[in-house]
Amino acid sequence: MKIEGDEMCFACGPKNPIGLKLDFELKDDVVETKFTPQEVHQGFTGIMHGGLISTLLDEVMANVLYLQEIKAVTAKMEVKFRKPIKIGRELTTTGWIERKKRRTIDTAAKIINQDGEKVAEAEAVFMREG
Repeated sequence: MKIEGDEMCFACGPKNPIGLKLDFELKDDVVETKFTPQEVHQGFTGIMHGGLISTLLDEVMANVLYLQEIKAVTAKMEVKFRKPIKIGRELTTTGWIERKKRRTIDTAAKIINQDGEKVAEAEAVFMREG
């Protein structure tokens, strides 16, 4: 499924010069992406900005739907920040579907750091298009 104009998507668009350029892989109904935050992604010195952490979580949940050709948009999202995320250390973000309803889909995601610690997690409700 191709979304018109997604080349400039901040998270995954290959043509966005300031984007994160995330690649998503779907395996067994779970989507995963890896990302290493750099200095330009920080809030406080040496710590990744919370808005960008939220972006990673939202995008992996959106892509678990997108890669299964489910058209939906984020309606509500709750993020839990567990530990500060250090700049320069690779993160693994995974997302999955918790439950499908008639008009909405409940999803969840987590970010794991290089030490295997869960540093952030989220739950979201996506509203089906149409």
